[in-house]
Amino acid sequence: MAPSSLVLPSVDWHASSAVPALLQEKLETSPVYLEPSTLRQLRLNHSISSLLVLRLPYTTSTQFMSPKEMLSGNDEVIGEVLSILKSQAVPYTAVFTALRPSRVIREVSLAVENLGRSLLQAPPKPAAAPHPPVMYNNSVGPCILLWAENLTMSHVRSGGAPVLFELTSRTFGPGASVSLTDSVCNRTHSRLVLNYGDVEGYKDFKVIFVMNSRRYPVSAQHWFTLDNVEIEYNGLKARFNGSRQIYAPQNYSFHCQSVTSFRNPLLVPFSSSDNATNWRVSFTEFQIQGFNVTGPSFSYASDCAGFFTPGIWMGLLSTLLMVLILTYGLHMLMQLKTMDRFDDPKGASISVPQTE
Repeated sequence: MAPSSLVLPSVDWHASSAVPALLQEKLETSPVYLEPSTLRQLRLNHSISSLLVLRLPYTTSTQFMSPKEMLSGNDEVIGEVLSILKSQAVPYTAVFTALRPSRVIREVSLAVENLGRSLLQAPPKPAAAPHPPVMYNNSVGPCILLWAENLTMSHVRSGGAPVLFELTSRTFGPGASVSLTDSVCNRTHSRLVLNYGDVEGYKDFKVIFVMNSRRYPVSAQHWFTLDNVEIEYNGLKARFNGSRQIYAPQNYSFHCQSVTSFRNPLLVPFSSSDNATNWRVSFTEFQIQGFNVTGPSFSYASDCAGFFTPGIWMGLLSTLLMVLILTYGLHMLMQLKTMDRFDDPKGASISVPQTE
């Protein structure tokens, strides 16, 4: 059994690859490289000491996981390995490592860099890990995913200042307090209900996303649309229509950098008398999938940005103008005609009659 443990928090990337070779030389045994999925099939020799090299699955590049969740996941893997080895009662040496370091420290020569300035510079702040998406599970498994970098709404009340609703922290991350009660999903209809309870003095505040899937004969495939975005509060309801702009193939997710109801709106009120006219909705880096969800990650995203951006249109129009100018010039050159007779000094001179 391994009597003790050694932790090397910072090892050079290239030097770390030599550690298994060094241990192999000292222990006189070949290393066995393991993955978490093969732990249950592990069978070791009781007569000799084994050298195990296990690649930890969770790194800082893993999407939708906070550092705390990654450390907890790696700790569970290490605990499972130790439990299995303890139950087999075999001598072993285990190395837990990753495929590459999470952060590479750049070595800088003092002759090149200004030491005084580098000491005064503040260290760069690490990028915050993105929060995982909201995931609704039915009896079969996950069926609806929702993610956004920012969820903001504001309600303009008559005779009062607008009420701002910052829902991002309430919806995503470790401090999320949203409930998904009353959400439903099937093969053709998905309804995601974000129930926030009492927010900013509004009772039973809910944001509802209603999606439907239909088959279109022209494309010979199913497409889903975000038909409604509803806001329920104090027994009232505000309804936005998103089916005209928010759609994607059924096997894809929908993504848009900005989904708003006031600037280049993708969400519009159903009518001029609807309560939605008093609401302003803004979703940043919005992504949603209501069908064919296979896990906690989105499928390939159909983006709202069209192919013909303003820059592309300007380039096409400029090119077309240049082609027209070139075509006109070539046409004028082809209309030029040369003389069919020339003056011969040995013959009669050419007379050109002049008329008044």
